[in-house]
Amino acid sequence: MKTIADRFVLLALLAVVALMGCGKDEREPLTIPGSYDGAAFAANTATQAAVRNQLEQLVTEIKKGRVSGVTLDFTTLHDLFVTGAPSLYSISTPYYRSQIDGVGNWLDELAKASGGAYTPGAPAGGQGGVYGSYLFDENGLELEQMVEKGLFGAALYNHALALTQDGLTPAEVDQVASVFGAPPSFPNTNNAASTATPDKFLAGYAARRDKNDGSGLYTTIRDNFIKLQAAVKAGDDYKEEQEEALEAILENWEKANAATIINYCHSVISALSATNPTDSQKAGALHSCSEAVGFIQGWRTLSRKTITDAEIDEVLTLLNAPQGGTPTLYKFATDPVTELPKLTEAIDKLKGIYGFSTQEIEDFRKNWVAEQGR
Repeated sequence: MKTIADRFVLLALLAVVALMGCGKDEREPLTIPGSYDGAAFAANTATQAAVRNQLEQLVTEIKKGRVSGVTLDFTTLHDLFVTGAPSLYSISTPYYRSQIDGVGNWLDELAKASGGAYTPGAPAGGQGGVYGSYLFDENGLELEQMVEKGLFGAALYNHALALTQDGLTPAEVDQVASVFGAPPSFPNTNNAASTATPDKFLAGYAARRDKNDGSGLYTTIRDNFIKLQAAVKAGDDYKEEQEEALEAILENWEKANAATIINYCHSVISALSATNPTDSQKAGALHSCSEAVGFIQGWRTLSRKTITDAEIDEVLTLLNAPQGGTPTLYKFATDPVTELPKLTEAIDKLKGIYGFSTQEIEDFRKNWVAEQGR
């Protein structure tokens, strides 16, 4: 027969078991609002805004070299890259810093190429120059794109990874959104005529790849930023939701980058498959190909990504920009029959790596912001 003391012990044990059972299933479900809270966004992202502005200033300076006879100054370009706390240099991967800055690297080569004229496959004096509306090196590579589009990954995405290393605060969620390139309104457009705060950087390209049907890359990223912000505000009980949302953001951020590479490969194939393309069309195609190279080069050595560095190098080889070798992008313009099939191979390789459907590959041909006038 149980004594009163025995019954007391039993009740206490049952109470402990009941308390132990109170966990995730006993929490209130996470409440996810319909929009992102941007009340503190500007204050929280002042540092990121400064770095974004630095990137825009650097690219603006480089673009001056697109004009025949205008020369670029290496020291000016160098200072725009390294000045600031933080600077573009400080938030970039060590690998990409070494590609951009220093004697013989991209900023130096930009200065050397500027001021002259360029003919694909026959560079005057072994240097690049202006061809069409763009400044190319002697190999037909537009180094402006290596700097700008590469830094979308090597600096901005790399900075986002640093912000997410040890959990997230509400301020850091804003900061990750800022370096993605989205304002708190998440307008899904890079068209400044449509909104006072358009998407920029990779967010602008994610918007171009999004059909605005509720399930696209940009929309998925936006919805997960809203979820991430809500989960972080709700506290540590919602760590699982925080990680789910962050994983979806990073995964689709990378997919948007890959989808944009595919878009530019489509563009080059279309332009150079035409009968007797003009110099302007050839220059535009080399520009598009250089963008594709920049977008993928910037992801080399990043720590949290789907694609491996070995796979990146395989794609770079198909883009006639072999890692550690001499680029030959000009061959796409001078020998398209032989060279263009490589771009189809690059598309197929990215399709396999990211699991894109055949319909998605077809959809990536289009700039949906322009297509839908949004």
